[in-house]
Amino acid sequence: MAIEFDTIAAISTPPGEGGIGIVRISGDEALEIADRVYQAGKKELSKQKTHTIHYGHIVNPKTDTQIDEVMVTVMRAPKTYTREDVVEINTHGGIVAVNKVLETVLHNGARLAEPGEFTKRAFLNGRIDLSQAEAVMDVIRAKTDKAMHMAVTQLDGNLSHLIKNLRQEILGTLAQVEVNIDYPEYDDVEEMTSKLLVEKAKEVKAQVEALLETAGQGKILREGLATAIIGRPNVGKSSLLNVLLKEEKAIVTEIAGTTRDVIEEYVSVKGVPLRLIDTAGIRETEDIVERIGVERSRKALSDADLVLLVFNQSEPLTEEDKLLLEATDGHHRIIILNKMDLENRLDFDELKTYVDADSIVQTSIITEAGLNELEAKIAELFFAGNTGEKDATYVSNIRHIALLNETSGAFDDVIEGIKMGMPVDLVQIDMTRAWDLLGEITGDSVQDELITQLFSQFCLGK
Repeated sequence: MAIEFDTIAAISTPPGEGGIGIVRISGDEALEIADRVYQAGKKELSKQKTHTIHYGHIVNPKTDTQIDEVMVTVMRAPKTYTREDVVEINTHGGIVAVNKVLETVLHNGARLAEPGEFTKRAFLNGRIDLSQAEAVMDVIRAKTDKAMHMAVTQLDGNLSHLIKNLRQEILGTLAQVEVNIDYPEYDDVEEMTSKLLVEKAKEVKAQVEALLETAGQGKILREGLATAIIGRPNVGKSSLLNVLLKEEKAIVTEIAGTTRDVIEEYVSVKGVPLRLIDTAGIRETEDIVERIGVERSRKALSDADLVLLVFNQSEPLTEEDKLLLEATDGHHRIIILNKMDLENRLDFDELKTYVDADSIVQTSIITEAGLNELEAKIAELFFAGNTGEKDATYVSNIRHIALLNETSGAFDDVIEGIKMGMPVDLVQIDMTRAWDLLGEITGDSVQDELITQLFSQFCLGK
């Protein structure tokens, strides 16, 4: 049964110029409010069939002044995003037009929606669970096709179904334990019940651990790899950024120190989303501005998931190069020997004393030679050359990962408790805790404060 709320409205399209702008209204009075501001002869939206669209004008009912020519979509509960009556007013795109329509709707009975309130109502009205609600923002923020597919899979309920099945298995075991305790039919009921708890704890823990094994890949697909392009000035870092992005994003010149600041861009490489960070060349300099850029480069290096360390192979290794090799030791890194179209003056044997030969790729940014090998090596480094099965369920949300880790710990407590000979009714508490923790992922056992915090991170109008 749907919960009754007041009627809310907000702009659901990004600000700025565009083909259309959408003002969304949701609540029991959505159709009534829309009728007050909509004009199309004697047509009343409240008398129209659900999921139909109508041409007309939005007017100020007090002055009878036309505000904009619109198309209005009528969607009746419960087959709507929020499971409430929903009206979407399609206006001409532009800041003034859309805002004037929203202002008129608000003056005629609606309240301005809070960030994420439409999705929050979808959750509270039972249309989606909490993990699906979080997937809505993942869809919006997806940077690559893989990230988009993963978010849509979660939105469709793949993770929800898996978690609910696990909770049902635990619940069935807890019910059996209660029966064995209250109505013992055999003398060895304690031993049988303990065995049942251990078996189920191990079984469900294995499924939870299998989910956690996807967390690394899922987090990468969701957030992207922080990838720092590091090297001395003028070795081809900005050129590498441009060629990976397939656009001239960074300024490239023969003058050392051209890049003064950190440039960040997203790009998909073999399905792996990279948050590319083109850094200022790391060297000692007296130039104050360049020095600030170098410090930011060092910070980007410390925070990087992947380092692309670029050298100019037409020059011997310098002391600065050797310092960079030492500074990046311990990082996931790929050594890029650029300018392979020029005569080689770099001592490979010397370089191999610092790095594994498998981490080295030769390229020519000018001719784009070696780039396919570089992209393949990035995918190999983090996904063993495979960015995952098409229908795999990934865990990428930090909150979900933390809860699954706690759940695994609760199962460990169950197993350890039985080994120590603890009473079954005490061990049962840890089993129930695992059930509650999984429920926090889907929102079945979550506190109101957390719900408010999660939805406050959504954009206005969603």
